[in-house]
Amino acid sequence: MRFGVNYTPSQGWFHHWLDFDLDAVRADLDSVAALGLDHIRVFPLWPYFQPDRALIRPRAVEHLVHLVDAAAERGLDVNVDGLQGHLSSFDFLPAWTRTWHRRNLFTDPEVLDGQAAYLHTLAAALADRPGFLGMTLGNEVNQFAAGPHPDPDRATADQIDAWLERMLAACEKGAPGKPHLHAGYDATWYQDDMPFTPAQAARRGALTAVHSWVFNGTAQRHGRASVATEHHAAYLIELSKAWAGDPHRPVWLQEVGAPAPLVPAEHAAAFAEATVANALDCPDLWGITWWCSHDVSRDLADFPELEYGLGLLTNDRRPKDLARVLSRAARGHTYAPAPRTTALTVPADPAARSRCAPGGDVFEAFFRLTADGARPTTVLDTRATDRDHLTARALREVVTPDRVLRTPRGGTRS
Repeated sequence: MRFGVNYTPSQGWFHHWLDFDLDAVRADLDSVAALGLDHIRVFPLWPYFQPDRALIRPRAVEHLVHLVDAAAERGLDVNVDGLQGHLSSFDFLPAWTRTWHRRNLFTDPEVLDGQAAYLHTLAAALADRPGFLGMTLGNEVNQFAAGPHPDPDRATADQIDAWLERMLAACEKGAPGKPHLHAGYDATWYQDDMPFTPAQAARRGALTAVHSWVFNGTAQRHGRASVATEHHAAYLIELSKAWAGDPHRPVWLQEVGAPAPLVPAEHAAAFAEATVANALDCPDLWGITWWCSHDVSRDLADFPELEYGLGLLTNDRRPKDLARVLSRAARGHTYAPAPRTTALTVPADPAARSRCAPGGDVFEAFFRLTADGARPTTVLDTRATDRDHLTARALREVVTPDRVLRTPRGGTRS
């Protein structure tokens, strides 16, 4: 089990790549390592690193290598996101893909060539560095492929699958044998027309990544301290397992945070404690990586209000109560969850994913079971009678959402 944090530099946010200060980075990493965490996830901004399709800036790549080395000196392993992409409500895409040069991010042959070259370059530069974990293709790149993005790069699921295969291959070629993966926001699991599918998330790459944010309707519908809100991360971990080919495929809770005002600052530590405890009750969890390390400076304008206070540490590197919760968990957790033996059926049809979203019958049934102490996981409806599959996952009971929601609270399902 790994405990880490998504690294947000205390000086200049991710714009720090423009005037990279290794001493400031080292001070940030000292404050992270002091919490007892063991890894970070870092975000080179794509247009800063590859401002022209044929120009991947050597100095920028050198700065990234210096950051990874500085982390290793402090006992911190590093996962690197490549195609940034989207961060904290802002899009960072190179000019050679937008406006007058508008080309589809997922289907245009020249864009694909540029992306593959960029990912290969980063992976190759880091392949032999101590502590380099591997590449994530990009941060929530799926948000570019469909609404509600205001200018989506439309693609079919087959085109996205081809894109994933090529980009993961570029990472593997650059850094063979590392656990490379891809990651999307929860529309992968919840949005009917999202071309990034649950099957791709659970089968492509070395790990399944889930990003858990309760501002997606969960906290609004159920409340700050509800079963659904405090178990939302665990739900996504277990939901992902329905599509996995490997019955014990590792799942990485790659992003989870305490967003105000839905989770007020004074309740952030309690939310984190509950979220972490519930995630640790999920078998096959690779790790938990909190969003984020340091607050965004109030000197920077135009961020949504919630983004300024998500850090474990303040902008001047002081730990919050939230940080102490993660530190205690990292230093003192015991990870030995029992198998989850009750499975809730979920639709295999990706056009029915909204049933798994807040308000959907799968979502509501899962938390009904959770409230009743059942510790549910999920299984595709097409696998619900596959004895070999159920046995491989130690599943003893399969229930349907309609049956759960018809059963009186506390009543038997048998």
